[in-house]
Amino acid sequence: MLSIGYKKILGFLWVLSTIILAACSSPPEMTSPENQVPTTVAGPDSPLYVIGPGDTLNVFVWGDSELSTQVVVRPDGMITTPLVEDLPASGKTPTELARTLEAKLSKFVKSPKVTVSVTEFVGRYTEQVRVVGQASQPQSINYRDGMTLLDVIIAVGGLTDFAAGNKAKVVRKVNGKTTEYRVRLDDLIRDGDISANVKMMPGDVLIIPETWF
Repeated sequence: MLSIGYKKILGFLWVLSTIILAACSSPPEMTSPENQVPTTVAGPDSPLYVIGPGDTLNVFVWGDSELSTQVVVRPDGMITTPLVEDLPASGKTPTELARTLEAKLSKFVKSPKVTVSVTEFVGRYTEQVRVVGQASQPQSINYRDGMTLLDVIIAVGGLTDFAAGNKAKVVRKVNGKTTEYRVRLDDLIRDGDISANVKMMPGDVLIIPETWF
């Protein structure tokens, strides 16, 4: 009888230690957007922003309205503007692209002054938001400036019946280091807790696990 009781105690302690270790190793909860840790990811208004396919660019040539235009970066990363065909744009900052355009246009215009701005932000493939696991339509989503967790869930058609929403996590690179954050999808979607709606960043991966019955 003593040996059976001893085994039960050992079994209980093992289960308890497993639960404690799991709780300690779980990722921290992602807080509301205004309290999130800033990252080095640059938005379209940042001088560090890198142009990607799908971005819409406003090319303004000072003093020459005929050369000024708005273009969308093609899937191959190229753009075509008046007098300049098939110019690589993807991978450049707006400032770098402006300087390249000035060099190209200088063959036709004396001392051209060019400004390039991003009017619609899509970003490169590596900066898309990926959703895997128990989403109705797991997929990669083009990031949009100001995108939130709720926007992402709407884009993938919500959660499946087997989703463990409050155990979901966002994997993000913060200052070059991969970090995981826990998010509360059930609280957000099913309970309407808007405090669980957090800001997403380019390159985020949202992982939605399956619930255990």
